[in-house]
Amino acid sequence: MKVFIGLVLALLTQKAVFADSTAPAPSAKDTTYAVQKTVDYLNEVAFGLYLTSPDSARAIAEKALLLAEKSEYKAGIGRSFLNIGHVYWSQSYYPMALVFLNKALINLPKEKPLLLAECYELRGRTFAELGNYKDALNNLTIAEKFAGSDKDELAEVHSERSYVYMLLKDYARAVNEAKQSLALNNIAKDYKNTAVIYGRLGSIFIYTKNYKAALTYSDTAYQMSLKIGNNRLRAKTLVGYATIYNLLHQYDKAIPYAKTGAALADSIGVMDAVSTAYQELATSYEQKGDLKQAMAYQKKYIAIKDMLSSFYRTKNSQLIQSYFDLDNRLDAIADFERNAKQIKAKMQFQRIIIISLSLSLLAVIALLLITYYFYKQKKELNDELNRKHSALLEHKKLIEAQTENLQMISKIKDKLLAVIGHDLRTPLANLRNMVEMFEADYLSADEIHWLMKDINPLVKGAELTLSNLMEWAGSQIKGQSINSTRLDIFLLGVEMEQTFNHALHRKNIEFLNQATAGQSVMADENHIKVVLRNLISNAIKFTDAKGTIKLSSTYKENKVIISVQDTGKGMTADEVNKLFYPQTHFSQPGTLGENGTGIGLLLCKELVELNGGKMWANSKAGKGSTFFFSLPLNAEYA
Repeated sequence: MKVFIGLVLALLTQKAVFADSTAPAPSAKDTTYAVQKTVDYLNEVAFGLYLTSPDSARAIAEKALLLAEKSEYKAGIGRSFLNIGHVYWSQSYYPMALVFLNKALINLPKEKPLLLAECYELRGRTFAELGNYKDALNNLTIAEKFAGSDKDELAEVHSERSYVYMLLKDYARAVNEAKQSLALNNIAKDYKNTAVIYGRLGSIFIYTKNYKAALTYSDTAYQMSLKIGNNRLRAKTLVGYATIYNLLHQYDKAIPYAKTGAALADSIGVMDAVSTAYQELATSYEQKGDLKQAMAYQKKYIAIKDMLSSFYRTKNSQLIQSYFDLDNRLDAIADFERNAKQIKAKMQFQRIIIISLSLSLLAVIALLLITYYFYKQKKELNDELNRKHSALLEHKKLIEAQTENLQMISKIKDKLLAVIGHDLRTPLANLRNMVEMFEADYLSADEIHWLMKDINPLVKGAELTLSNLMEWAGSQIKGQSINSTRLDIFLLGVEMEQTFNHALHRKNIEFLNQATAGQSVMADENHIKVVLRNLISNAIKFTDAKGTIKLSSTYKENKVIISVQDTGKGMTADEVNKLFYPQTHFSQPGTLGENGTGIGLLLCKELVELNGGKMWANSKAGKGSTFFFSLPLNAEYA
């Protein structure tokens, strides 16, 4: 409030000076100086507000920009763009921040090395947030050169370099850079950045699992954030406490910190901190066994992710519109200035024509002025082309990132088609060979009967592969719909035993249906049959002769947990972690060389989640595997 009162008084004072008719008219030099002082003061105010009141800071910086543009104050224009870049960075709108930072670099004069250092330092941080660590480090190196011997700016550079190394997981360098920044901040007495560095060190030591050091640095960062009024740092530190105590398995301590941090982050619009807080709360309640609360916060986490995606699309449109509005206002000022110059030029030209009748020397001066005028126009056009070129380069980078993502998706598709083609080739080749031998009368009726029994599992495996592919393709292209009904898992188990009777007898595998009879769930029958067929087929595939497959169901907190357990060859923990992701899923041959695509488990996970459940697996190499999935309990049974 005091800042705004000071701003208003300064503007009123300036207005009074110019409006006082009794005072002598100020000279052009005095007027320019006064406008530049006002621009500098507005930029100081905007810089002081961007962390606590970013929208107010942006409005003030835009006012400074318009004043600077009118007076052609290049340093003021550059600093105004820099402040707007600070605002968009603090609100996590990184592409927009880069647009304004690039404009700042175009306008900042070389005789302002500290402002240039600040601009390159913020560009480095913004590139880091976008995951472009190479450009981030390059910009920080340039910033360090412009900083020279200035302790405050050098501290900022080391601070941001620490952040980049932390993201690169080079924690030793990250700690070293942070401590260098801390030492320089102590010399410069920059308590704002000191608080940020303590928070940074807390985050680094979380990653290195030194939780005692993480708590110590976080405590210092939290206390300093209260003193300097950095609510963004305070919110992130509170969420950091929740992360630490979750990692220490002290969930009752983690929960209040996560809730407080989420509330504060939500009040100032730091939505990534809100998202992290909900994720930590879901973890805390899940580890405490309170699955209802865990699911509630997990839903909040997913909801806020979806909301952020929608919000950022809307906000980006608003920001682009705001950018064009500001650009139009600047163009209007430029047009006004150009028109004024043109009028003055015409008046001057008329005077020169009149005077040139008597003084040829003035005619030469007029020609020189005209030459200078066109040179200046050419320079302005060249500057405009450079600005547009910079914007095109940024757009090109965005397109390249999207192209890379599309290429990754195409590789997954090619891999899937190749595996499916391989798996379908074998049963089709066997059928073709059998038909050819039958047509050539090489096979007797008994031999045909024997071969049909042997090839039947291969055909059913191919049929299951095609069924999975159709289900998967349908879900990817047009989405899935569900038709929930009451289902008895025990009866579905009976149906599955009949379906796989031949395959079970072929490997002499015992199937135990231990699902609770009469216990019903609410789900789509076709979906759950697809899930059970895939899980039992996989269990038969990886179980040796005389093994056992068990279907079970248990009730837990309005959910039915269904499991398919086998005594097969099992998997390592690393293999289990790769099962349910399109980029890492895999398939292995069964105990009799049976092949598969690995798409079945991806389809199972998608169908279970579509029916309001969750899917996971436990396995040990050589000890068998158990696949679990949960479904909502039928309300009548509950």
